[in-house]
Amino acid sequence: MAFIKRLGWYLVGLSIGIVFLTFFLKKKSDETGTEFCYFPNCRVLKDLRSKPLSYSNDIKTLLNNKTIDSTTVAYFLNDGDIDFGNSDTKSTPCKTYKIEGLIKEKEAVLTVINCTDKVVIDKIDLSK
Repeated sequence: MAFIKRLGWYLVGLSIGIVFLTFFLKKKSDETGTEFCYFPNCRVLKDLRSKPLSYSNDIKTLLNNKTIDSTTVAYFLNDGDIDFGNSDTKSTPCKTYKIEGLIKEKEAVLTVINCTDKVVIDKIDLSK
Protein backbone atom coordinates (compact mmCIF):
# COMPACT_ATOMS: atom_id res chain seq x y z
CA MET A 1 0.00 0.00 0.00
CA ALA A 2 2.91 2.37 0.67
CA PHE A 3 4.13 2.03 -2.92
CA ILE A 4 0.73 3.05 -4.32
CA LYS A 5 0.65 6.15 -2.07
CA ARG A 6 4.15 7.16 -3.15
CA LEU A 7 3.27 6.58 -6.80
CA GLY A 8 0.15 8.73 -6.37
CA TRP A 9 2.07 11.62 -4.81
CA TYR A 10 4.74 11.30 -7.50
CA LEU A 11 2.13 11.55 -10.26
CA VAL A 12 0.45 14.55 -8.58
CA GLY A 13 3.78 16.38 -8.36
CA LEU A 14 4.72 15.42 -11.89
CA SER A 15 1.45 16.71 -13.32
CA ILE A 16 1.74 20.01 -11.43
CA GLY A 17 5.30 20.39 -12.71
CA ILE A 18 4.29 19.70 -16.31
CA VAL A 19 1.46 22.24 -16.15
CA PHE A 20 3.79 24.86 -14.66
CA LEU A 21 6.51 24.15 -17.23
CA THR A 22 4.02 24.35 -20.12
CA PHE A 23 2.74 27.78 -19.03
CA PHE A 24 6.27 29.04 -18.34
CA LEU A 25 7.69 27.93 -21.71
CA LYS A 26 4.66 29.21 -23.63
CA LYS A 27 4.95 32.64 -22.02
CA LYS A 28 8.70 32.75 -22.66
CA SER A 29 8.31 31.74 -26.32
CA ASP A 30 5.61 34.38 -26.87
CA GLU A 31 7.77 37.15 -25.38
CA THR A 32 11.01 36.32 -27.15
CA GLY A 33 9.62 34.95 -30.40
CA THR A 34 11.41 31.68 -29.80
CA GLU A 35 9.97 28.62 -31.45
CA PHE A 36 10.81 25.01 -30.82
CA CYS A 37 11.32 23.23 -34.13
CA TYR A 38 11.96 19.52 -33.87
CA PHE A 39 10.40 18.22 -37.09
CA PRO A 40 12.32 18.43 -40.38
CA ASN A 41 9.74 20.67 -42.10
CA CYS A 42 9.84 23.24 -39.30
CA ARG A 43 13.64 23.18 -39.06
CA VAL A 44 14.16 23.78 -42.78
CA LEU A 45 11.59 26.59 -42.93
CA LYS A 46 13.19 28.25 -39.90
CA ASP A 47 16.61 28.01 -41.58
CA LEU A 48 15.21 29.54 -44.78
CA ARG A 49 13.66 32.45 -42.86
CA SER A 50 16.91 33.19 -41.03
CA LYS A 51 18.92 34.01 -44.18
CA PRO A 52 18.72 36.97 -46.55
CA LEU A 53 16.40 36.44 -49.52
CA SER A 54 17.13 37.10 -53.16
CA TYR A 55 14.83 36.55 -56.12
CA SER A 56 15.44 35.01 -59.53
CA ASN A 57 14.47 36.92 -62.68
CA ASP A 58 11.28 34.84 -63.05
CA ILE A 59 10.14 35.76 -59.54
CA LYS A 60 11.08 39.43 -60.05
CA THR A 61 8.87 39.47 -63.15
CA LEU A 62 5.96 37.97 -61.22
CA LEU A 63 6.47 40.51 -58.43
CA ASN A 64 6.53 43.40 -60.91
CA ASN A 65 3.39 42.11 -62.68
CA LYS A 66 1.68 41.79 -59.28
CA THR A 67 0.94 38.11 -59.95
CA ILE A 68 2.42 37.36 -56.54
CA ASP A 69 3.69 39.60 -53.76
CA SER A 70 6.15 39.34 -50.91
CA THR A 71 3.44 38.16 -48.52
CA THR A 72 2.95 35.11 -50.74
CA VAL A 73 6.61 34.23 -50.38
CA ALA A 74 6.40 34.85 -46.62
CA TYR A 75 3.37 32.54 -46.44
CA PHE A 76 5.34 29.72 -48.09
CA LEU A 77 8.31 30.25 -45.75
CA ASN A 78 6.07 30.25 -42.65
CA ASP A 79 3.27 27.79 -43.38
CA GLY A 80 4.38 25.78 -46.41
CA ASP A 81 4.90 22.04 -46.53
CA ILE A 82 8.23 20.88 -47.92
CA ASP A 83 8.07 18.01 -50.38
CA PHE A 84 11.24 16.20 -49.36
CA GLY A 85 10.65 13.49 -51.99
CA ASN A 86 10.97 15.97 -54.88
CA SER A 87 13.57 18.20 -53.21
CA ASP A 88 17.32 17.88 -53.72
CA THR A 89 18.58 17.81 -50.14
CA LYS A 90 21.91 16.10 -50.80
CA SER A 91 23.55 18.55 -53.22
CA THR A 92 26.39 20.83 -52.19
CA PRO A 93 26.89 23.75 -51.68
CA CYS A 94 23.23 24.65 -52.23
CA LYS A 95 20.18 22.50 -51.58
CA THR A 96 16.94 22.84 -53.52
CA TYR A 97 13.59 22.58 -51.74
CA LYS A 98 10.07 22.40 -53.17
CA ILE A 99 7.56 24.03 -50.82
CA GLU A 100 3.86 23.37 -51.35
CA GLY A 101 1.12 25.78 -50.35
CA LEU A 102 -2.15 27.38 -51.39
CA ILE A 103 -2.56 30.61 -53.35
CA LYS A 104 -6.16 31.77 -53.81
CA GLU A 105 -7.47 28.25 -53.07
CA LYS A 106 -5.15 26.68 -55.69
CA GLU A 107 -2.13 24.53 -54.98
CA ALA A 108 1.23 26.02 -55.85
CA VAL A 109 4.85 24.91 -55.49
CA LEU A 110 7.66 27.33 -54.64
CA THR A 111 11.19 26.25 -55.53
CA VAL A 112 13.85 27.60 -53.18
CA ILE A 113 17.64 27.26 -53.38
CA ASN A 114 19.19 27.24 -49.92
CA CYS A 115 22.87 28.17 -49.86
CA THR A 116 25.04 28.66 -46.78
CA ASP A 117 24.85 32.46 -46.88
CA LYS A 118 21.59 33.25 -48.71
CA VAL A 119 18.29 31.88 -49.99
CA VAL A 120 17.27 32.27 -53.63
CA ILE A 121 13.57 32.14 -54.46
CA ASP A 122 13.94 30.41 -57.82
CA LYS A 123 10.47 29.84 -59.28
CA ILE A 124 6.84 29.25 -58.48
CA ASP A 125 4.57 26.78 -60.22
CA LEU A 126 1.01 28.07 -60.01
CA SER A 127 -0.47 25.47 -62.33
CA LYS A 128 -0.43 22.51 -59.96
